[in-house]
Amino acid sequence: MGRGALLVDRLVAGGFVRPAVLLRGLQLRRPALSCWRVSLVMGLSGLLVEPLAWVQSWLFARRLQKVELPDDPIVVIGHWRSGTTYLHQLLACDPTLATARNSLTMAPQVALLLKPWIRSALKALMTQQRPIDAVPWGPDDPQEDELGLARLTMDTNMAGMAFPLAYPWFFRRNVLGSSGAFERQWLHFTKLSWLHDGKGKTGLLIKNSAHSARVELVLRHFPKARFVLLRRDPQASIRSLVQVKQRLGALVGLQPLPDAVTQVEETVAAHGQLLDAFEASRHRIPAGQMVELPYEALIRQPLVAVRRIYDELGLSSWSVAQAPLQARIAQARSYTADPVTLPLSAQQRLNDLMEEA
Repeated sequence: MGRGALLVDRLVAGGFVRPAVLLRGLQLRRPALSCWRVSLVMGLSGLLVEPLAWVQSWLFARRLQKVELPDDPIVVIGHWRSGTTYLHQLLACDPTLATARNSLTMAPQVALLLKPWIRSALKALMTQQRPIDAVPWGPDDPQEDELGLARLTMDTNMAGMAFPLAYPWFFRRNVLGSSGAFERQWLHFTKLSWLHDGKGKTGLLIKNSAHSARVELVLRHFPKARFVLLRRDPQASIRSLVQVKQRLGALVGLQPLPDAVTQVEETVAAHGQLLDAFEASRHRIPAGQMVELPYEALIRQPLVAVRRIYDELGLSSWSVAQAPLQARIAQARSYTADPVTLPLSAQQRLNDLMEEA
């Protein structure tokens, strides 16, 4: 990967963090001098657009205040690397559903003001594949809201990617726990998503694996929210996430990466904690407002799996969604998944932990 492509990937994945957010992160954890390039990209890119962030805040304040969000969003949850990204891509083909997209999450504080320029720049400069897993992506592809929120608050799972030596601490603080400040930023970001992508649309689509532990928060604001829970073999999901965390940490990390064995141990622990948190709040989801979908069913017969979601959740837009869904599925057939390989010691540790579970 050339330096130009690396810079663009770094900006899309972790650039344009608001200065106050970055300062808060530096108060919580100390970056390493060896990661100065990432620190420079995050800091300077955020400073560069901060004056425009104030302009967007002023120009759109009234519209944001008046936004009325759909009261029954579709929320895709499940542990990372369980098919949530693929399902998000498919559901986002529905022309009636608004969702967060790369052109928003890269810099949500200015994305409404600079929407045409951001899209044009990303079309010209963005790499064709995600650096973490080689999944095809572009400026209009859907993105999970946690990535956009990371530019607006340090209270996200992405903080643990920026400070990988403290990942368990940030996971407990920001995923298993929450705060009123995060809740306000999440609602603000959801309104930004609606203004950015909701023109002429009637439904809202949210994808965020961290929301598996935030069911109560989601239902507090959207009592009619409809959840789609993806499930995958734990070992496959964990193995894939360890590799992704290593790659993402190299891309946006402000600290050196922990060794692969440590990553495995931390990821196994977090996997269980996330799913336990979901199970503890599952009973709060009203009957008829959740579909559970196995990863294998989605991969094997994606159109059948998505049709099941539409039927069980009572979505009425299948007639306009079917054709673009089929086109996206056909496009995905050319995708070859990036091999997941762990060092032998890390794989052995994962095997041992899975046997103990």
